Amino acid sequence: MSNDTKKNKKAHVGRRRGRKRSGPSTQQYLSIAEIKEDVVILKDGTLRAVLLVSSINFSLKSEEEQNAIISAYVGFLNFLEFPLQIVIQSRRLDIEGYLENLKRIEKQQTNDLLRMQTTEYRKFVSELVQLGDIMSKRFYIVIPYDPLSDKEKSWLKRFFELFKAAKEVKISQDQFLKRKRSLLQRVDRIMTGLNSMSLKAIQLDTQSLIELYYNTYNPDTYHTEKLADVGKLQVEG
Repeated sequence: MSNDTKKNKKAHVGRRRGRKRSGPSTQQYLSIAEIKEDVVILKDGTLRAVLLVSSINFSLKSEEEQNAIISAYVGFLNFLEFPLQIVIQSRRLDIEGYLENLKRIEKQQTNDLLRMQTTEYRKFVSELVQLGDIMSKRFYIVIPYDPLSDKEKSWLKRFFELFKAAKEVKISQDQFLKRKRSLLQRVDRIMTGLNSMSLKAIQLDTQSLIELYYNTYNPDTYHTEKLADVGKLQVEG
């Protein structure tokens, strides 16, 4: 082998060793394909709707009210024909918007005494949340819709699906609308059942869904990097 050939081979090996391998994007490990029209579309073609649900203080209810709630809960579970996911999120209380509102009131206040009291109150609330590490809880119900029943999948197939990235399945707009109608029927049934237990629920819209998942996957940067309103985003062709 000539010297020139050896040099070229070494240079080629050096370039291969120096080349950085780009790792797979974290997005491929997420099961979410798209969020639109207040619905989460997963990569396997199934849909999800998310409800934000209020809470009740069960211990403060009378015995008669507690029995009524328990009876309604049992009835709610009995009429379910599909799985649900109940999610409870604990987050540090975010009062940034409330403090900004107090600042605006403080600047607009013409009375010096009231302005001073507003300033002291704003500082007190801010320090109280920081020192007390006050947490807020939110309750969500995730309602799924799968055009193919999970019962049709074997146990072994569902087991292996837990360890592989979801494959993207593209669905047409007509398929999406048809599945969405079926999903919303489930949403109405769940909300009716929650109302029987004196629980209020609202379905998260597209903006709220994006913020929810962004906050879930990016808890550290959520408060420093605010998301823009999706209605105001402009996509250039």
